[in-house]
Amino acid sequence: METDNLMETYENEKAWGLLSSVDLHFCNSDTIRDADKIRQFVVELCELIDMKRFGECVVVNFGEDEKVAGFSMTQLIETSLISGHFANLTNTVYLDIFSCKYYDPEIVAEFAKKFFEAKDYNLNYILRK
Repeated sequence: METDNLMETYENEKAWGLLSSVDLHFCNSDTIRDADKIRQFVVELCELIDMKRFGECVVVNFGEDEKVAGFSMTQLIETSLISGHFANLTNTVYLDIFSCKYYDPEIVAEFAKKFFEAKDYNLNYILRK
C-alpha cells in the first residue's frame, strides 16, 4: 500500500487506526542524547500532524546493556500514543505512532529524518481494524 492511496484506503476500509514505525539511521548523536530536544521533537511532531497531546512527554534514560542504552520516550495523545527509543550505540531512533485519527506516515518520517539529521530511514505502516 503506497501512502498516495493510504488515506483513501483508510476511509474505504473504515480503519480503526493507523500504526507507523520509523527506523532512523545514523542520527545526530547530540540530539538523540538530549531529553529536551526529544521533548521538543514531540511537541513539533504533534503540531505538524494535528495530534493533541495528553499529559506530559515522558523521557527516561536507561539500559544496562550498551546495545539498548539510551532514552525512551512516551507521549499519550488523545487518539492514542507516540513512543520512541533512542539507541546510543548505533545512533538509531525507533519511532512508533499509533492513532485512530488519520495522519500521513511519510510526513512523520521526513520530519523525523530532518529533526534528528538521520542519513536515511525505513518506514512501515499498517491499518488497524
